[in-house]
Amino acid sequence: MTARTTRTGTRLTRPRNVALATLTVGLLALSACSSGSADNGPSTQAGAAGGKVTLTLATFNQFGYEDLIPEFEKTHPNITVTHKKAATSNEARDTFFTRLSAGSGMADVEAVEVDWLPEMLQYSDKFTDLKSASTDGRWLDWKAKAATDADGHLIGYGTDSGPEAICYRSDLFKKAGLPSDRASVAKLFGNTWESYFAAGKQFAAKSKVPFFDSIGATYQGMVNQVQAAYENPADDSITATDNADVKRLYDQVVQAGITDGLSAKLQQWGDDWTASFQKDGFATMLCPGWMVGVIEGNAKGVKGWDVANTFPGGGGNWGGSYLVVPKQSAHPKEAQELADWLTAPEQQVKAFKKVGAFPSQQAALTNPELLAFKVASFNNAPTGQIFAERAKAVTVSPYKGTHYFAINDAMQQALTRVEQGTSPQESWDKWVADVKALG
Repeated sequence: MTARTTRTGTRLTRPRNVALATLTVGLLALSACSSGSADNGPSTQAGAAGGKVTLTLATFNQFGYEDLIPEFEKTHPNITVTHKKAATSNEARDTFFTRLSAGSGMADVEAVEVDWLPEMLQYSDKFTDLKSASTDGRWLDWKAKAATDADGHLIGYGTDSGPEAICYRSDLFKKAGLPSDRASVAKLFGNTWESYFAAGKQFAAKSKVPFFDSIGATYQGMVNQVQAAYENPADDSITATDNADVKRLYDQVVQAGITDGLSAKLQQWGDDWTASFQKDGFATMLCPGWMVGVIEGNAKGVKGWDVANTFPGGGGNWGGSYLVVPKQSAHPKEAQELADWLTAPEQQVKAFKKVGAFPSQQAALTNPELLAFKVASFNNAPTGQIFAERAKAVTVSPYKGTHYFAINDAMQQALTRVEQGTSPQESWDKWVADVKALG
């Protein structure tokens, strides 16, 4: 979530302060993993009277687990779950790697966002191998592959995925004299970035409301369609600054957002962005399934949101997360049981209905409840069916190596600088320097 992303939408607005090398040294220095911590870590009690144990679950943003945890506890009376939720993926990542490096303090079950999963997999020996006969074919192939280390160990149970459509304000389109129903708007947007931005220029000619929220958020959807944007899959070497596709996307989104004036210049997850949903802040946004729940929360009482069953470039996935079990856990068996249960098809469908976290398990994708699900506040949009179709349109699973998070974080900062007034070339040059500093 991703996003994000991140749920998996990620708030990428500040620099990374801790070098990966420092983390590596800290981890290599560990002689053993501690089994607990006094600071929000896993329970160190082997079990109280009656064999009861307490597990900690660490997530971020919205996973839709608030109602599921009591259900799990009811069917597992010997287990109590303490849920700790970070506000953003960035915050969760900082805490995750700090405690991994320290060798103590991690939760029994930790959520990991896909963009920093490759960093975690460098230390896969610090996590429980979740692979079993029952996990074969359970997830979409690319979902399980991403969480499998070089030795074939399955380190994470996939939670959600992020197939993308476009969410839009039908009332603002109607007010501008443009088509407003889902089918007509999908046709207006077309299936290329050029056609989407062209629709934005038509809208801008008839409305004072910005067309989309930010160039950073829009770029994220674009770069997720590039097979290897920042690193060489063969050796994980950094290729970002020499990749013509990256520069092309940067120029294209800056042209649309700044030169053509389509961006509201609102960085996702910021206070101004959140408040803008109540103020006609923008008319469209790239919309993975989990974003519907975010919009519902921010736009409470606002009528007009809908979902167009199309996406520029064909298909795209933004976000998605995993649940992992650190070897620091004093209760790895029960922790794996919790992670397994939370990511089962039935629970994935329930989480989708609650917060829009679209399932990644194969069995969930054909679930009648999922396909029949509609969102009343989105003009009864059949989001289950729409995002199932959008998932089928995804053809690229981009390579995200160990440097991906830092490089993309730096790019998001570069795009934010442009929206704040820095010239596109100056901001690009700063990004190049930041990327080269990574090594």
